[in-house]
Amino acid sequence: MNDGIAQKRDVRIGASQAAQVARAFMVKVYGWMTAAMMITAVAALFTAINPAMKELIYGTPGVWIGLAIATVVMVFVLSAAINKISAVSATVLFVLYSVLSGVTLGWVFLVYTQGVICQAFFVCAAMFGAMSLWGYTTNRDLSGWGSFLFMALVGLIIASVVNLFLASSALYWLVTYAGVFIFVGLTAYDTQKIKEMSLAVSSSGELMQKAAIVGALALYLDFINLFLMLLRLFGSRD
Repeated sequence: MNDGIAQKRDVRIGASQAAQVARAFMVKVYGWMTAAMMITAVAALFTAINPAMKELIYGTPGVWIGLAIATVVMVFVLSAAINKISAVSATVLFVLYSVLSGVTLGWVFLVYTQGVICQAFFVCAAMFGAMSLWGYTTNRDLSGWGSFLFMALVGLIIASVVNLFLASSALYWLVTYAGVFIFVGLTAYDTQKIKEMSLAVSSSGELMQKAAIVGALALYLDFINLFLMLLRLFGSRD
């Protein structure tokens, strides 16, 4: 009987320790995501108010396009190489990506008013927070959303590229509204995936840090893209 009691106590202790590791992991994910958002905001604002930077990046289309392509490439490189590089390298790449993303997004401060930017940000934060909380707490399995959202995202990208040539107002608004729904869905889906990752993550500092960077990158991309879609909605009112 004593052995049975001891085993149950050990199971409870093990479960408690696993829960603590999972909570610590989620704190890391949201912490790094928040840090990346702050870095991006500072880099974007600096680029927008610095005459030399503004002229170099936005006065020369080839430079901005090159930087935009580089940000996309960095996402794929970081995601593909995460198991092969150290936690320090992953963190440095994530920070560099945040800076580069901010530099390419400096145009936001040039195109939209401060009021529109603030309005879009707070609405985005509320939507993102609500969907992330739901994705974390729901018992519903969201894994089936993955393929649907991925195909919808591919369609969104194709439609956006096509509209560069068509300049269709109807397609523009279709892409905008579809984008809001897609990134809201991805926020919940990615959060649940990260939660599942947190339950399996090791307490090792190296492995936890790399997994946290991957999770933070996914949520960062969801937030940024949702914010940009909302900017298009609120910006049209000015």
